[in-house]
Amino acid sequence: KGNFFMLFKGKAIFKKYLASILVGLPVWFVIGILIKFSDKYGVLLGIQERVSVADSIMYAYIGLSVGDLLSGWLSQVWRSRRKVIFSYLIFTGLLTFVYLYAKGIGLTAFYSLTFLLGLAAGFWALFVSMAAEQFGTNIRATVTTTVPNFVRGAVIPITLSFNYLLGYLGIEGATWIVGGGCILLSGLSTWSLSETFARDLDYYETS
Repeated sequence: KGNFFMLFKGKAIFKKYLASILVGLPVWFVIGILIKFSDKYGVLLGIQERVSVADSIMYAYIGLSVGDLLSGWLSQVWRSRRKVIFSYLIFTGLLTFVYLYAKGIGLTAFYSLTFLLGLAAGFWALFVSMAAEQFGTNIRATVTTTVPNFVRGAVIPITLSFNYLLGYLGIEGATWIVGGGCILLSGLSTWSLSETFARDLDYYETS
């Protein structure tokens, strides 16, 4: 059944657990900020037609589905979890730049961008797999079920931070601070975690 509190008993295990959570932050930055407020970004880019948030969510989630399939396949081809996540983080950063500064694009091009952003954030299954593979058999299920929930919960501080900064820095500044922070924390956390591809998972955590 696992022991949730075991994750907090040892410094090394807790750091690994926290890093596993932080890896997934950009996924909810993309969905919870870039896509959720897509109508505001449409205004920023000067799109004449009204941007539908519902349509943006639809295209983004199609991208997420494709991205998840692609990230799993790439991890098999590259024989690495970390390389794929780093690639997706770079892709997310570049697309965020385009999302902010592609002035004058049409509605169709904008929805294509939301699809690509979903694609770039589509490493959810891979990040959960990597988190599970970081820990021994006795707490692996506990990690696998709790890490995604903490990442989902992180959308609350991410959104609160964005809304707070919005009043001081505007949408561009708020996006770069919050988004850059999420991507940076994810990258550093991914770097701190060990490569788990093809790792023997038959072991137990002792402390």
